[in-house]
Amino acid sequence: MYKYQEFPRFFAQIAGGSEDVGAVELQELGAVDTSPAYRGVYFNADHEVLYRINYCARLPTRVLAPLTSFMCHDADYLYRIAREDVDWSEFLGLDDTFAVFANLSNSKINHSKYAALRLKDGIVDQFRERTGERPSIDSLRPDLWLNLYIENNHATISLGTSGGSLHRRGYRSGGGDAPMQETVAAAVIRMTGWAGERPLCDPMCGSGTLLAEALMSYCRIPAAYLRERFGFEMLPDFDRPLWERVKRKADAEIRPISEGLIIGSDIDIHALEIASTNLKVLPYGERIKLGMSDFRELPDLEDVTLVVNPPYGVRMGRQQSAARLIGEFGDFLKQKCTGSTAYVYVGKPELLKSVGLRTSWKKPLVNGALEGRLAKYELY
Repeated sequence: MYKYQEFPRFFAQIAGGSEDVGAVELQELGAVDTSPAYRGVYFNADHEVLYRINYCARLPTRVLAPLTSFMCHDADYLYRIAREDVDWSEFLGLDDTFAVFANLSNSKINHSKYAALRLKDGIVDQFRERTGERPSIDSLRPDLWLNLYIENNHATISLGTSGGSLHRRGYRSGGGDAPMQETVAAAVIRMTGWAGERPLCDPMCGSGTLLAEALMSYCRIPAAYLRERFGFEMLPDFDRPLWERVKRKADAEIRPISEGLIIGSDIDIHALEIASTNLKVLPYGERIKLGMSDFRELPDLEDVTLVVNPPYGVRMGRQQSAARLIGEFGDFLKQKCTGSTAYVYVGKPELLKSVGLRTSWKKPLVNGALEGRLAKYELY
């Protein structure tokens, strides 16, 4: 019996700053005993809830099911445990591929890639001893995704029940210079509290990630609607009829959206073309209104919810021009957005000073390697 079977406690990896709202989302989907932690949430769930979270949750990037845990002070012991203590044939066939990713903290083993390699060696050597053959490694799209986490010399080997990062929704054919991760965009939308009571507008929409996540949220489109496979299908106790029932029930809750409730514009025609292509992959995506315009030339946007991730220059090397652009956007909010509420996300927190408006609140929100901030502005 594996650890997740003895005690059905899982870990959802979630962007820093959104752990608390992530815990609430997991609770809404049926998780119990949620406990926010650094960059994630621990939770208890039965099979049905585990499947539903992987299919519907918008904020997690991965959901891990622990297989075994043990004290581990050196890589040779890790190898031995991998080779002898887990029957990998319950998860993998010779025709399947797998990958191992490791994270280490305060441990005698201090090289994550070497730790991952020793775990991989233990797995393939077990197969060689039993069959004379071994499964292959695929670090991009493996059939089985394994996670090794060692903290204070305590190791946990987990199976990724998501089957790759859940931020890859499947609708994005391309991005702009600095695309926002889909899970981070979903966290932004959730933090706004927007539920369709008034129009939502992104006047610098780029390739449309915020628009897509707003659409999926309003229409109740499962976050993994376009995903073909999940890691939980590799678990030895996977229940396919139950999974199919969970999927059918979630899909039945998808609802339409009125044309024009979500609006996007951008000065870059190429970015808008990408946004249009991305949105049309999703149900009702064609109902999102897109237009080519410089935000400075837009008509008044009164009594709307504005959500924007301006090109802030951190990845693009245009810091000074980014500050000027954000300052001009602050002027636009003051002059043309009376009665609206704006949410501005930047990857470099100091840039919020350029907006020139008092914030209602500021919240940290990590986007990849960027320690970003989301700020709320009430525009009276």
